[in-house]
Amino acid sequence: MIQVGQRQLGASGIMVPSLGIGIWSWGDRQYWDYGQNYTREDISQAYKVCLDAGLNFFDTAEIYGSGMSERLLGDCMRADGRPIVIASKFAPLLLRFSARSLLTALDHSLERLGVERIDLYQIHWPSWRIGIQPLMDTLAEAVRSGKVRAVGVSNYSAVQMRMAYERLKRYEIPLASNQVHYSLLNRKPESNGVLAACRELNVALIAYSPLEQGLLTGKYRVTLANEQPITGSRRFIPAFSTAQRQKMEPLMETLTQIARVHDKTCGQVALNWLLEKDEHIIPIPGARNMRQAQENTGALGWRITPEEQKRLDTASELWL
Repeated sequence: MIQVGQRQLGASGIMVPSLGIGIWSWGDRQYWDYGQNYTREDISQAYKVCLDAGLNFFDTAEIYGSGMSERLLGDCMRADGRPIVIASKFAPLLLRFSARSLLTALDHSLERLGVERIDLYQIHWPSWRIGIQPLMDTLAEAVRSGKVRAVGVSNYSAVQMRMAYERLKRYEIPLASNQVHYSLLNRKPESNGVLAACRELNVALIAYSPLEQGLLTGKYRVTLANEQPITGSRRFIPAFSTAQRQKMEPLMETLTQIARVHDKTCGQVALNWLLEKDEHIIPIPGARNMRQAQENTGALGWRITPEEQKRLDTASELWL
């Protein structure tokens, strides 16, 4: 079996695998074409592969698939029976005027998941309407009620996460995590202070889109004779334009060279780069079928060298 390292969710006391699984795509028909490109059976198989490999940390949200992601995760958990660590998120939507709406949303997430407590409950993005302090006060109430083990934020700047951290400290509750976009094609957490703040405050950085929706796997390279066509919603994402993918070629070539040395894939190297960057980082690549789940597990049990890390840093400087 692959040796899966463990990492801490900040100072919460919760240990998770060094690699989690993001399940934004589960049940999402609008963006990911659930029911056409993949099915409930595909998701069940992906779930089993993940648990067989020791990857039992799943990140979902109330808005993923309009709640379907949480329902599918709950179904998989009950069918399989093995324990998992669940992270979900509250969405501070425009029609939610009060932080108290979080408690109602939390109850609905618990019902969809079919559990009595969520391990990590996060604020999905900052809300100017509600404000950081009221949201942290309500998160503390959720912890005290026993419905949540640990709390985190998502898409918060360094300044915003420090504010959240200080507010939670009033209740002697640590800020466990900040979930942000982080990959070789988006290294902003290194330059905007978020990674430094996570190190200083002992907050986990949960890295979403670590493979950039497939771009870092190499299957969309413009140099491929059998170049994968850009279909669906990806057609409207600037990063998938031909011009942007041409800019990525030096990075993709570096990934390819390192992958050959280790007998790995480009995507596995890209995930390993994140894992080796800092012990506070927990990447959460998606997996909506068996093949993707197996691909993710191949990022574990080995390490790129410090020299290879530097090569990738240099090749991805455009995205700092």
